[in-house]
Amino acid sequence: MNGAGTGQNGSGQNDLVNADDDRPFLRFAGVRKRFGGAQALAGVSLDVRRGECHALIGENGAGKSTLGKILAGIHVPDAGRIEIEGRARAFRSPRDAAKAGVAMVHQELAFCPDLSVAENLSLGRIPGRAGFISRRAMNDRAVELLGRVGLDMDVSRPVRALSTAQEQMVQIAAALGAGARILVFDEPTSSLSQADAERLFSLIAGLKAQGVTLIYVSHRMEEIFRLCDRISVLRDGHYVGTLERQDATDEKLIQMMIGRPVEKSGRMPGALREGPPRLMVDGLRSPGRFRDVALSVSPGEILGIAGLVGAGRSEVARAIFGLDCEASGSIAIDGVPLPIGSVRNAMRSGIGLVPEDRKREGLVLPLSCLFNFSLPNLDRLSAKGFMRHRRERRDAESFFGRLRVKTAGLDAPAMSLSGGNQQKIVIAKWLARELKALILDEPTRGVDVGAKQAIHDLVIDLAGQGLAVILISSELPELLALATRILVMREGRIVGQVAREEATQEGLMRLMAGAQARGPGSG
Repeated sequence: MNGAGTGQNGSGQNDLVNADDDRPFLRFAGVRKRFGGAQALAGVSLDVRRGECHALIGENGAGKSTLGKILAGIHVPDAGRIEIEGRARAFRSPRDAAKAGVAMVHQELAFCPDLSVAENLSLGRIPGRAGFISRRAMNDRAVELLGRVGLDMDVSRPVRALSTAQEQMVQIAAALGAGARILVFDEPTSSLSQADAERLFSLIAGLKAQGVTLIYVSHRMEEIFRLCDRISVLRDGHYVGTLERQDATDEKLIQMMIGRPVEKSGRMPGALREGPPRLMVDGLRSPGRFRDVALSVSPGEILGIAGLVGAGRSEVARAIFGLDCEASGSIAIDGVPLPIGSVRNAMRSGIGLVPEDRKREGLVLPLSCLFNFSLPNLDRLSAKGFMRHRRERRDAESFFGRLRVKTAGLDAPAMSLSGGNQQKIVIAKWLARELKALILDEPTRGVDVGAKQAIHDLVIDLAGQGLAVILISSELPELLALATRILVMREGRIVGQVAREEATQEGLMRLMAGAQARGPGSG
């Protein structure tokens, strides 16, 4: 399979390509990269055509984001080369890459947040004469660049006031304004609403029509099949192969990604345990965030919470875990009242939270994987003020192995891991505690297909052990597959409750969007 499909002309090739020139527009040749003791890329070679959208896929830690960042000049390869139109290129910085027409659209803030949109778009090329800045010329240029990506906005706004989708569009506008011929997208829809994602997809189609070459790094198969012309697979830093979109299937790609077929277990949550609810929430409210939230979760139950961005789902999760000091109402674990606004009390009562934002709230990125695992477990891993280091490392190795965390070692910094492996550490650290209730907020966001199934099976196992599980997810199929029942939130309130056997994607979407006031079984 190695080398399959690379450098071949296909029927979907952009019309702008000279049919007599079968050379690849972009080529990676023997690219290698290590981070400390971890091998990220092991001699990757693959070709990309001009004007195509070329997907890079693989499990977390496979090396796809690293390859994209090497192309964008963010990382410098240890060996190998990049060729553009047959010319070898050596990028030591993003500026070098930009001069060659390469830019990366980042998932996170890539501008000066306190400067305006116009000022950010003018960095490095500020218009003016005799030492004086022309604000009018700066603003006119910004409006023109944003018009190229279909964005109409006040260019005097500071970048920090933009939504994630708007900031991405500004990044693309900046890249096009700098003459980018190659754009690298790294999980571009991970934080976008469906409407914003659709706008991005339309823009990508337009860029392809203009002959711009796109490298698309994603875990989302539906996006890949919709947008990409060819799909290249990496596994453990090695190049596996490339398939034309029409020749690719989920099964083929998964087998290439992990080296074996992934069969869905078909497991469903088991029956609820008899007895009183494990977690009770009543009259929970927080000014400007949510109000009148009441819910209960029984032992062994997986309670799903659906809602559009801004509905208040994550805010409720944070309040239950004690992160909202302004919240009021009542929370009880096994009938014992829990003081609101105290993370310590929540943890002592047996509540854990896997937050939506793992980088800011789930991990201390500069510190080691071992430290992050141990942080919520210091009471269990210490005796008389001294850490039991042997047990600490043994437990970490056990839980990391259970979740198949790929790391250079327990002492490697968490920031050196891929996003999916970081998420696995966030989950692993809570599994080491004796929990009664676990709140999972978007637990599979940015996680590859193999890890996603493992997390789904784990959630079912935890419920089977008697945990009360709250699952917040923007992926309705995930909720429909796992949840015993689903609450729907809109504008800070619970507007419906649907039992598993009655739930459909269409019905949930109607409730989420406010197309109807109540759904089947709503209360």
